Amino acid sequence: MQVERAELLELLSADGLRLLDNLPEWREADDIVKVVADLRAAGHPAGLVATVLSQAKLRAKAAVKFGEFAAHMLFTTAGLEQATRLSVAALHAGRFTQAGLTRVADLGCGIGGDALALSSLDREVTAVEADEVTAAIASYNLAPFPRATVLHARAEDVTLDVDGIWFDPARRHTVAGTTTRLHDPQAYCPPLSFVWDLAAHTPLGVKLGPGTDRSVIPPHSEAQWVSVDGNLVELAVWCGSLARSGVRRAALVIRGNSHHELTGESDAADVPVGPLGEYLYEPDGAVIRARQIGALARTHAATMISDGIAYLTSDRQFHSPFVRGFRVLEQLPGDERHLRQALAARRIGVLDIKKRGVGIDPAALRKRLRLKGDASATVVMTRVGGRHLTLLVERITEPQ
Repeated sequence: MQVERAELLELLSADGLRLLDNLPEWREADDIVKVVADLRAAGHPAGLVATVLSQAKLRAKAAVKFGEFAAHMLFTTAGLEQATRLSVAALHAGRFTQAGLTRVADLGCGIGGDALALSSLDREVTAVEADEVTAAIASYNLAPFPRATVLHARAEDVTLDVDGIWFDPARRHTVAGTTTRLHDPQAYCPPLSFVWDLAAHTPLGVKLGPGTDRSVIPPHSEAQWVSVDGNLVELAVWCGSLARSGVRRAALVIRGNSHHELTGESDAADVPVGPLGEYLYEPDGAVIRARQIGALARTHAATMISDGIAYLTSDRQFHSPFVRGFRVLEQLPGDERHLRQALAARRIGVLDIKKRGVGIDPAALRKRLRLKGDASATVVMTRVGGRHLTLLVERITEPQ
């Protein structure tokens, strides 16, 4: 549910906030009809009940991104979906601190996730948001920080007196409840050309989608792809003093409370293709996007399995935060009929299908295979040395 202006005013009333803060922790298994009935019987208006319960649900969902802070924040559905995870926002904020930038503008602040991280490091933050309701929610979320100011305005219309800028341009357009992803950087709000014009004289960072066309990245900036627990979440482009010397490509991999980074002065050249070894390695999405597969392979004496396919192989087992490793058990038939027979003979009823370089729909294939049995397995459908192969593999257990 998207929060409307009238609903927000009701939510921000003393009664609304008191009711929200006194609700029990949201659980999907709760009997919502009974909860609503109990709140209505206690004399709370129907509209306020609906708004408060929607916020309670969003707070519970937001715990994945904001941890314990979520219980004291307000959200919109779109704002939560697009908000930076607090663990990533903290790393963004750290850049500004390390660069000695004390007055920072957060342009396109959304619900205030990055501004929250910057404020917690005692930066003087000017957060700017074009949407009125979202700006009001950001004001609430940033209220505990006296050095944070929220402005309801377009980024292009604000006169700034700051040391550095963080941008999170709107990359989606919503009409009548339907959200569409924008693919043209000039259609962003603000457009990327506005961002790069500011970068000519002000240190800045900008959050983009991880699949952003690399041609829009300025040549002297640092491009850092970030993944969290295996999910590729963003491309951050850093300019001026916020970009690290000698780093033009970076893959930041966050797993739980730890983070690891692979950096390079440029895209890393791929290593040669070699024969399929005992082990298969799948690089993290951030490594693939940063084009550092070759550097990773050289570190571990691994080879490519085929030109243009982002899998590595080796006869030696190794552990790295930048890959998921698999032991190759055997090669299975590639055609569906024989593959179905091979899986049935092994009584495989649960199948994880991984694929690269082959045009199949894993979900549709899984249905056609008519799996039965109590065993589970993982297959990798890909090209090895240019040939299409189906490999039965098992995950390598990573050390604690």
